[in-house]
Amino acid sequence: MARERIMVWLPSPMGDAILSGPALRAIRRRFVSADIAFAGETIIREVLAGNPWCDEWIELRRNPLAFAGRLAAGRFDRAILLKNSFGSALTVRLARIRERIGYDREGRGIFLTQRIQPLRDTKGSFAPQSMIDYYLGIAGALGADVSDRRMELFMEPEASKSMLAKLPIAATAGGPLVILVPGGGFGPSKCWPAERYAAVADILAHRYGARVAVSVAPNAMEKRIGEQIVSLAKTKVYSLTETPLTLAELKALFAEADLVIANDTGPRHIAIALKRKVITLFGPNNPAWTQTGYPDEIQLVGQGPCVPCEKPACRESSHFCMESIPVEAVCSAADRMLEGWRR
Repeated sequence: MARERIMVWLPSPMGDAILSGPALRAIRRRFVSADIAFAGETIIREVLAGNPWCDEWIELRRNPLAFAGRLAAGRFDRAILLKNSFGSALTVRLARIRERIGYDREGRGIFLTQRIQPLRDTKGSFAPQSMIDYYLGIAGALGADVSDRRMELFMEPEASKSMLAKLPIAATAGGPLVILVPGGGFGPSKCWPAERYAAVADILAHRYGARVAVSVAPNAMEKRIGEQIVSLAKTKVYSLTETPLTLAELKALFAEADLVIANDTGPRHIAIALKRKVITLFGPNNPAWTQTGYPDEIQLVGQGPCVPCEKPACRESSHFCMESIPVEAVCSAADRMLEGWRR
């Protein structure tokens, strides 16, 4: 008897892909004898590399007809859509995959054979729900055991060696390794001011002899933020704008961290999945969307008359939410996380 072939279309934001990990693990456990392929963007493949949940990867194609042809050639029996888009549902329908499961939203229910209703509030809007549970809802509808909510990532064997060759500070003896994550792919509204990150770097270097690195994405906005922190800090801060790392190497760096201080962005989820101590700074977005229940995370939630706005760019005269989080609050949280390190 032929093995069942399953295609899982992964979500595209890196953070969401990491948050989908418990669902991917549950699906693998549910369909132990099936051949499972993941479809996702290159960055998603890189961050999830080394996982034991799939048998093959499929490279996405922007043209829906071309990608439908690729999927049809794969002779898949079932398509599991963790991605919410209309286009993903249309594509698997065009590929004539017999069973197609996903959330009934974005007008795409007509293309699905198994429709799951998303959680909504009394006004019909999407109700805040952890994306971990959101994706587990699909796994549960397939009969999987969804009791295990643990996030996890996997290391590539050579990544640590190449990371240390580029950034030897990660292996230098001394105080704790603290990684700052001052950017955010969602937009600038999630960003805590660069001068405050610089102040935190100085205080932690003074109190603990901390080795401080700044992790930023390779785009103009985040590079500028990283450069600002380096120039404003009185202590030596190592920025990844000067030493770019691959995603495999970035995971290896985070695996060495004693503390990660981050905006609500993808690397925060890398840190949690690697079981690091984490301080997360929330502003425009409701923390309920990315709640993990991780015990070694302290969440500092900004306040303001417009919170949560869920907007990528602040539209107010002042950035109330992020500016309401003082340096002292972050350092106090760091003191709790770094207890025992004080020199």
